[in-house]
Amino acid sequence: MPKVSAARPKAKPKLGQHFLTDQSAATRIVDAVGDISQSTVLEIGPGRGVLTSLLAKRARRLIAVETDRVLAAQLRMNFALSPNIEIIEADILTVDFNTLFGPKPGSTRPGLNYQQEKIQVVANIPYFITSDILLRLFKERKYFDRIVLMIQQEVADRIAVPPGKSEYGLLSATTQLYAKVEKLFTLPPGAFSPPPKVNSTVVRLTLAPRLDDLRVPEAGFIDFLKLSFGQKRKTLWNNLKESYKPAVLRSSLEKAGIKPTVRAEALSLEKTAALYRALSDGHGN
Repeated sequence: MPKVSAARPKAKPKLGQHFLTDQSAATRIVDAVGDISQSTVLEIGPGRGVLTSLLAKRARRLIAVETDRVLAAQLRMNFALSPNIEIIEADILTVDFNTLFGPKPGSTRPGLNYQQEKIQVVANIPYFITSDILLRLFKERKYFDRIVLMIQQEVADRIAVPPGKSEYGLLSATTQLYAKVEKLFTLPPGAFSPPPKVNSTVVRLTLAPRLDDLRVPEAGFIDFLKLSFGQKRKTLWNNLKESYKPAVLRSSLEKAGIKPTVRAEALSLEKTAALYRALSDGHGN
């Protein structure tokens, strides 16, 4: 997935990196986060710092997490005189959010009303770990409010597609379970150097978890979604029949008003949740 760069556009990309050279696009990405003058921003994958420079001018506090050792060292040098920026060399999948964003010593003393600050996220996510990173952010959602990310256009389309379309899958359902999705704009390969082979789309996710209104437990329902979309070409019945007794599965589908021949992609989250609740009531595992 494209990285960002303010200089040296001819440098050889490492690990498939492509560096953003379109300054107007960088400004549009940062604009999409909104007013961050009183906010903490988490930037995932700052690369060489085009977005970092813009974010630093607007955010009260900026924490940039970069996994590439050389890039992280360059960022530290470039922003050494910026007191509101912290550069962390780490894998975003393993970084400790509690240490970064949790209450500091003394902030929870009796008589003090500690409120968790909501962090804004700007993320430049590689395709192959898009799902992993999103799931990590959703799991730690108590810390986050809005996520603006740049990903491959195909993945963005999949995240935003409504139920009933063939592209609707596990990533679509999971993302829409936790957030409202907006596709903002698409960048052509020419916006990067060297140009990638695909377009990139900027997406804004506003955290709005639906677990409560769907009346489903988080872990159990996520497992059920994985099971339902286990093999996309299979019907819902065929994906679920190994995990539930036939009689219970049949009666639960009927109770939820779902035909056994449908595929998971055809169901709204409301319908899927209704089936999950019916199966749970039927104790059919």
